[in-house]
Amino acid sequence: MKFKVLIVVCLSVLFTNGIQGQGEARSDKLLSIERLYSGEFKQQYERAIRWIENGDAYVIIEPSTTIDDADELVYYNAKTQARRVWVAAKDLQTPNGQLPIESFTVSPDGSRVILFTNSSRVWRSNTKGDYYVYDLDTKKLNQLGASLRPSSLMFAKFATDNAYVYYVHDFNIYKEHAITQEQTQLTFDGSRDIINGTFDWVYEEEFGLRDGFSVNPKGSKLAFWQLNATGTGVFYMINNTDSIYSKPIPLQYPKVGESPSGVRVGVIDLTTNHTHWVPLEGDPKAHYIPGMQWVNDDLLLIQQMNRLQNTLWIWSYVPSTKTLKKIYTEKEDTWVDIGYPDVSANGWGDNDLMLVDDRSAFLRMRETDTWRHVYKIDIRTGEQTLLTPFDYDIASLRSTTDKELYYIASPDNSTQRYLYKTDLKGKGKSKRVTPQEYQGLNTYNMAPNGKYALHIHQSHKAARSVRFINLPQHKTLKTIAANTKYTTQLSQLEQPEVIFTQVTTKDDLDIDVRMIRPPHFDPSKTYPVLFHVYGEPWGQVALDNQIGLWNTMMAQKGYVIIDMDNRGTPCLKGSAWRKSIYRKIGVLNTSDQAKAATEILKLPYLDANRTAVWGWSGGGSMTLNLMFQYPDIYKTGVAVAAVSDQLIYDNIYQERYMGLPQNNKADFIAGSPKTYAKNLEGNLLIIHGTADDNVHYQSAEIIINELIKADKQFDMMAYPNRSHGIYEGRNTRKHLYTLITNYILEHTPIHYPIGN
Repeated sequence: MKFKVLIVVCLSVLFTNGIQGQGEARSDKLLSIERLYSGEFKQQYERAIRWIENGDAYVIIEPSTTIDDADELVYYNAKTQARRVWVAAKDLQTPNGQLPIESFTVSPDGSRVILFTNSSRVWRSNTKGDYYVYDLDTKKLNQLGASLRPSSLMFAKFATDNAYVYYVHDFNIYKEHAITQEQTQLTFDGSRDIINGTFDWVYEEEFGLRDGFSVNPKGSKLAFWQLNATGTGVFYMINNTDSIYSKPIPLQYPKVGESPSGVRVGVIDLTTNHTHWVPLEGDPKAHYIPGMQWVNDDLLLIQQMNRLQNTLWIWSYVPSTKTLKKIYTEKEDTWVDIGYPDVSANGWGDNDLMLVDDRSAFLRMRETDTWRHVYKIDIRTGEQTLLTPFDYDIASLRSTTDKELYYIASPDNSTQRYLYKTDLKGKGKSKRVTPQEYQGLNTYNMAPNGKYALHIHQSHKAARSVRFINLPQHKTLKTIAANTKYTTQLSQLEQPEVIFTQVTTKDDLDIDVRMIRPPHFDPSKTYPVLFHVYGEPWGQVALDNQIGLWNTMMAQKGYVIIDMDNRGTPCLKGSAWRKSIYRKIGVLNTSDQAKAATEILKLPYLDANRTAVWGWSGGGSMTLNLMFQYPDIYKTGVAVAAVSDQLIYDNIYQERYMGLPQNNKADFIAGSPKTYAKNLEGNLLIIHGTADDNVHYQSAEIIINELIKADKQFDMMAYPNRSHGIYEGRNTRKHLYTLITNYILEHTPIHYPIGN
């Protein structure tokens, strides 16, 4: 066995959920589920900020100092951190009482604020609700769309002139005068099938798109997406608990192999209210439009992809002359990424291209060679300049100044992330900005001008902390969340050891490993192993971040917990590493995990006969595949919200990484756990929410049927009306983690409880 230790670190303990073992004596140094859910362990988090004045100031929501249980908006000068109340709670009174603030946006000139409240959930997020406009000069508060159904407006925003507010209601776009409240409907064909200004389920889930319109700076034109979901199949979830009769819940959901919604971009002249459609090439039902943005008053950039998602075209469009020009083409043999999955991305679904050089060029990350690099593309000529000619991957882009680009990378260690900068001319020089003392994961919410940022740091040794800094000095101007109390609480617990290493498989593949070993670890003893897996392109698990209180709890009980990242995960190990999984999900990643497990289980203190594996979503699928394909390695499995058959998941995700089943159906079958269910030998617990709109409960029933046909015994738990996250309802998470822990304890027993 080849086993290479890269970093050895100890004394770690961090956040999530912990479980009480039955009948075990406990002290204050050990975790219990009662402690975990009592609110004893609380971390501080930063509040969402809105940058204004190009980043020289920001506004946040803070509790009122004069009115109990009320919030107000507070203004901070970025340089001095001088504070003043910007919108006082006393000015936010409505006929129904104090107005609660859930989020807000600021008008371009800073004279008015749009307040969002009374929200309701649409798919993953609460994007539908009520909006109010507050005028900072007159201190007047007006409700938008007051004549419309309560809690039914989406994405309200100002144009530069601040005269009108624009929003979506019932799949149509409206404008409303901020003072007179005169309302004008701009589109009229909106329905569940014709979607204007927002998106269907799959666009939101896989492209991260929610807000589907924008107004040009002058306020003379509005560009919007229109989706035509006619023909999209309807999947029905069933609510069996809220009435004596079951209630079907319809969900438009394009399964893999099914045509996507037709999509096009319209431009509304806000003087005449006339709509013109941008004449993009191709069948609207055979391509995607994952990005669209204004460059100036009369220039749009539009990103278009083919159905296979292996070609990206970027178009410029001039509405006044109706001139459409293809300025950039990117093609890969596998797939082209739009939203790059990474722990440093600091946001999800913002597909706008970063504009530079006085908005005459845009930046594009691509990986058509060995590494993921950043290119600058001139909008007028299409000329391309390589800005990062370095032999390492760029993880994400953060911000720019007039001369420099800030980005996240970690050239020497894929388990970590740091801020770097380079020039915007491609001279090939770079500098790490994150100070050496912040080893681990670092993310940044940067000001538009690149001068300031919220810096969030965490590692296996350090609880999450947040500070406001200036750049490029990286000087702390204010500590926002030190989590000192939380750190002290954790230091009083029995703490596991954390080891970062690599294991080399028999075919010379180096796999990153994070191993959590029990407190008082004794290498002369043998310990049961708990593998935690994900293994698909949207997740990396062997990271130098907080290990979680649930992991800490399991280590305290005597488990060695192992996270490993196979090929196809978004590690910073080069394009070939990430793209090798194309058409091989469920095959290559499963094989990599099993081969790595085979090597690591040769360690004398790991008991190869007491092994458990668990995962959620893609990790649930991986758990099933490992249990079925490698039953000699994995004895017990817990699969949460798993995709059991790749032919039933959504088209954008599954086709991106697997192709079209019409062309290569055998690959989908080869990677699906359903294919191998007959091989189950160990203990298996299947967990699924019946209202999972992402991985449908259908997936659980499919694998259950296969196991029954094969005469295989197993265990299962259905959570009624819970979604993919299985969190809705009183006591749900406590019940879920108690179930998971007890199952592992029962079937993967401990021989050496802590303290023995």
